[in-house]
Amino acid sequence: MTWLPELAVAILAAVLAITLHEAAHGYAALGLGDDTAKRAGRLSLNPLRHVDQVGTILVPAILLIGQLLTVGRVEFLFGWAKPVPVNIWALRSPRWGMVLVAAAGPAMNFALAWLSGLAVHPLEAWGAWLSNDSLAWGYRFLALSILANLVLGLFNLLPIPPLDGGRIVAGLLPAPLALPFMRLERVGILLVLFLIFLLPRLAEGIDPVGWVLGHVVARAFDLVLLLSGNGSGT
Repeated sequence: MTWLPELAVAILAAVLAITLHEAAHGYAALGLGDDTAKRAGRLSLNPLRHVDQVGTILVPAILLIGQLLTVGRVEFLFGWAKPVPVNIWALRSPRWGMVLVAAAGPAMNFALAWLSGLAVHPLEAWGAWLSNDSLAWGYRFLALSILANLVLGLFNLLPIPPLDGGRIVAGLLPAPLALPFMRLERVGILLVLFLIFLLPRLAEGIDPVGWVLGHVVARAFDLVLLLSGNGSGT
């Protein structure tokens, strides 16, 4: 059961990334005039308040266990939480307020990725007082935290409703275009799941997620290491 510690740190990194992503939406909405999330009890750092049975438990568990049993390590994390309720018409500026609320989640993830990179330095400083195993797992947790936050933040910026990127695009579009664009929300999550799970199996050589992991996320990971004073990561 040597994969159990890997599973534990991967779950912890993913839960923190998802929880703080959703809390950021709620606090941004509150700051812009909408207290819907507060009244619903979603302004919370308690992960249980944000759990979606499929997106937070089932899908990540399948991915984590599948990777640990096949390749012995975690290379990709994906999941989602219950969306924080936002009343767009309660925001002081409904159009731009929704853009800011949507952007708050990915912004939180990018900040957490950077903070995880910064945390490498005190961990190195404390290395003399830690066992080799503790130090190794500390580094592994920080690496997975950077990865989880980058994947979650960048994934949510895809311009597909109901992802944050779709809401940002809707806020930037003129009303005649924004309304029909937002109607895609009814099928948006199905489109996302098709791109991730079905398309690579239906069309050999076409793997959008693999491309993103190999290019965008990998380069973003190196950028986080550079901005946090850990070199380029290459």
